[in-house]
Amino acid sequence: MKNHFKYPILLFLVFISCNDQENKIENKEPLYYENKNIKYGFDFNKFFVNEKKIKRGDTFGSILESNGIDYPEVHNILQNIKNQVSVKKLNIGKKYFILFSDDSIRRPEYFIYANDITSFLYIKLKDSIYGKKVNKPIKIRELDARGVIESSLYETMISNGYNEQLSYYLSDIYAWTIDFFRLQKGDRFKILYQEKFVDDTISIGISKILAASFEHKGKIIEAYEFKVDSVKGITDYFDDDAKNLRRAFLKAPVSFGRVSSRYNLKRKISFYGRVKPHKGTDFAAAVGTPIMTTADGRVVKSSYSKGNGNYVTVKHNNTYSTQYLHMRRRKVKVGQYVKQGDVIGWVGMTGFTSGPHVCYRFWKNGIQVDPFKQKLPEAKPISSKLKSIFLDYKIPLKERLNCITFN
Repeated sequence: MKNHFKYPILLFLVFISCNDQENKIENKEPLYYENKNIKYGFDFNKFFVNEKKIKRGDTFGSILESNGIDYPEVHNILQNIKNQVSVKKLNIGKKYFILFSDDSIRRPEYFIYANDITSFLYIKLKDSIYGKKVNKPIKIRELDARGVIESSLYETMISNGYNEQLSYYLSDIYAWTIDFFRLQKGDRFKILYQEKFVDDTISIGISKILAASFEHKGKIIEAYEFKVDSVKGITDYFDDDAKNLRRAFLKAPVSFGRVSSRYNLKRKISFYGRVKPHKGTDFAAAVGTPIMTTADGRVVKSSYSKGNGNYVTVKHNNTYSTQYLHMRRRKVKVGQYVKQGDVIGWVGMTGFTSGPHVCYRFWKNGIQVDPFKQKLPEAKPISSKLKSIFLDYKIPLKERLNCITFN
């Protein structure tokens, strides 16, 4: 008799659990308020508002003078605010507001300058003159995402209306377990993540990914964020069995670069017009794309040569070294210690090259090898004590991932 009720009850509990999770995770719908008059901390209904954008040649002084404040007053205002806010540089195209008294005299009372989406400054122009920069409160919202790959991860994110940064965060997590250059149509993902907002609806970027599930070639790989060092604040991502997803080396020195040429000892190089061994892997990417060191190490060369252009060499230990060629510009110096994922330069076309890319070279025991064919070391495993804590920690995250369904 018990078996007749066992599975319906389980299904009912799962249904209730997922409904609870939906209530916990915020829906990414815009928030609307009836009162639209409060802006930048002021009730615009109480003022006559002159809203404009900075034009070429505009200065703080010229703006005030064109709004009825003569030069001696402008000078007095600048003297009062000089240690509070800076109005020396006003960026073309940015909004500013002059708030006038809403009466027959129309005296200019406040100047507001919206330089970016996360902050603004305002200046009281009369009586007790002062200036203040205001950082808008940032709200972190917990959201979920899902998608089925049609062409690339980036295009799938964009077509589903998600923040493009989510692609980079996800690819970083799975950098060694999934080859994002060879995704298949039908691969799919689920993500629990945090996104930062100002003014309730304006996104200013991804905060972090809490958990993810990526199905690639029919195999599901889960990832859970977990703090491995609470003192230093170090976090890593682990799979369902507490295995670290990070490896000692990243698969690529650029995010979403296309492999335009692999390690090939018999390749015909177009620049030279003849067969010449190519002992590197080329990743095509736009000029200016950040180039990352693929593992921790120390910079042993940061230089320029006729063939390599701007290049950097990193020694990781007595076994492994890597090199990055054709940079537009180098960011690191010889002797500098770098950590996996640190930006060491930017993609360019310096040296012998026919297009923008980074040539990634890899040495093992002093011999140049194909990094894609090496069995490279894994990252340091989690301790037994932390493993037990992690396995309990990821249970509610796993339940929430399971509640995300594909339509």
